[in-house]
Amino acid sequence: MVHPKFMDLISDALAAIRVENVAYTRLEAHTPWKSDAGAGPHACVGIVSRGVVGLSLEGDVPTIELAEGDGFLLSPGTAHQLRSGAGAPATIIGGRFIFDETTARSLADLLPPLIHIRADHERSAALRTTLELLAAETAAPALGSQTMIEWLAGVFFIHAIRAQMAEGWMPALADPQIGGVLKAMHERVEHPWTVRALATQAGMSRSAFALRFKELIGQAPLEYLTQRRMHKAGRLLREDSRKLFEVATAVGYDSGGAFHKAFKRVLGVTPGEYRRAAAREHL
Repeated sequence: MVHPKFMDLISDALAAIRVENVAYTRLEAHTPWKSDAGAGPHACVGIVSRGVVGLSLEGDVPTIELAEGDGFLLSPGTAHQLRSGAGAPATIIGGRFIFDETTARSLADLLPPLIHIRADHERSAALRTTLELLAAETAAPALGSQTMIEWLAGVFFIHAIRAQMAEGWMPALADPQIGGVLKAMHERVEHPWTVRALATQAGMSRSAFALRFKELIGQAPLEYLTQRRMHKAGRLLREDSRKLFEVATAVGYDSGGAFHKAFKRVLGVTPGEYRRAAAREHL
């Protein structure tokens, strides 16, 4: 389990999630079937309620066998294929969480391509119940159904992420040296961190720290820091009335030009474009 002192890091990451819409589906057949889904700004989810289903991702990745009761969440941009066993009936209850492009990009940075929740996992029952409630709301819409559907989608999403954390997602959080550095970076994202300063925080040499950080996180320290800064900036632009230069300062940039360039590189649009798009969503 993730230590409580690191839960603020997780909350910081989850705070950026905004589900725009949900598409519900039920795949059921008594003969072999196959379903292909391309990449896009959505996360696909599901639970196998009957039979056994093969899940294949793009690339040289072995097919994963999903048993009855198994759940899964595929991060945005993950093309995949679902296939039932030969001659065996199978049913999947699932759907898609649909995001805007910037949220999808943030989640693709944050999550592994696949979160697999096994039937015997402690959160599997909660995932199944949430999907059943989603199915009921979709089948018989009533007053407030759209709000309920979006809320339930968020509940499913967080349960799935928590399940993956419990299985060791982001093991860096449990690392006594790198975990402490991550906590410091998130608490003071605006601080003028350097690799040397972060290594000192970890009590490691600069080269050993950089290597260990890259092994656990998959990114160089300052690359990771820039992403966290831009994700925080995105939240401020959506939820705060501060001017652009004030947002830049809040995430550690003295130069508006440098902030503008970094924001567009990470999120694909300029800060101004991002804020205008967020404002249109609330009209």
